[in-house]
Amino acid sequence: MDDIVRVELGARAYDVRIGLGLIGRAGALIAPLLQRRRVAVISDENVAALHLDALRTGLAAAGIEMAALRLPAGEATKSWRHLEQSVEWLLGQKIERRDMVIAFGGGVIGDLAGFAAAVLRRGVRFVQIPTSLLAQVDSSVGGKTGINSPHGKNLVGAFHQPSLVLADIDVLGTLAARDFLSGYGEVVKYGLLGDADYFAWLEENGPALAAGDRALRQQAVRRAVQMKADIVARDETEQGDRALLNLGHTFCHALEAATGYSDRLLHGEGVAIGCALAFDTSARLGLCAQEAPSRVRQHLAQMGMKTDIADIPGPLPDADALLALMAQDKKVLDGQLRYVMARGIGDAFVTADVDPATVRQVLHDALEHPRR
Repeated sequence: MDDIVRVELGARAYDVRIGLGLIGRAGALIAPLLQRRRVAVISDENVAALHLDALRTGLAAAGIEMAALRLPAGEATKSWRHLEQSVEWLLGQKIERRDMVIAFGGGVIGDLAGFAAAVLRRGVRFVQIPTSLLAQVDSSVGGKTGINSPHGKNLVGAFHQPSLVLADIDVLGTLAARDFLSGYGEVVKYGLLGDADYFAWLEENGPALAAGDRALRQQAVRRAVQMKADIVARDETEQGDRALLNLGHTFCHALEAATGYSDRLLHGEGVAIGCALAFDTSARLGLCAQEAPSRVRQHLAQMGMKTDIADIPGPLPDADALLALMAQDKKVLDGQLRYVMARGIGDAFVTADVDPATVRQVLHDALEHPRR
């Protein structure tokens, strides 16, 4: 049975449907939103090879025609060049303001295709069909779209809410183990930022979930999506509570920039390491117990995930250079970087009152004295 989470945004409210076999039912689910039975799909080469035929069949069952653009897979696709390619392709397909774009892929495609839809004809509707765990629990929900800049990650974009999100649990079974666990970094984040019971549930059920239990996967996705939907409904454009969703991300974005947005570090891996570093910093500031960072790392290690900067292969810049990259974060307000810190597991908060010297020391120790 499907779970449905409503993102309550007044006239722009929409459903996130979570369940099995949704790609095969996509036509019936999307048809009520269409003015004409034709959609434009933006995907990447990896997802297209695995799932595009199934989506075409699912749409055709409701008499919906589909044109598709396949982009290269990977974080580097979130670029000006591929945004231009996507927008020009959509214009070439004669997509009108009342038509529908479908973002069919992971977080990269969701962000890029959503941004293309946002700027096309000053705003075209779109549907998110996220195919990665990371996209299902995080990036497909909430309307953040955008691309990266040489100055940093996600610095160019728009808030543009989808009309519908279809999170098909079945497609998670085709993910490589590393990609699944990368997404799990975002799953863990939700427990750490606001739900200690959820984190405890993940400690108990995480290994079985990773091993392929579809019922547990659906339950984990539903709970994470509900948390995000509640936060987005309170703070759509990140003026307050929504910044909590960036737990671990300030560290993560700096590490991603330092590794050139390459497969040396996947986004969810960076989030997991960033959450551990945020708890390290919180403990050092006396905000949370010393045991909290250890418990975070223990669970990540139990799942076979990266837990520290030392787990990232290849050379990295020093602590000062990482601090400089962190200063480019979107959470800089009036020249001050706002951090997401924690009073404990499930109790995160946003603050600008963090001594940069403490952060520098945390980074220095992680680089120079790695845990083994």
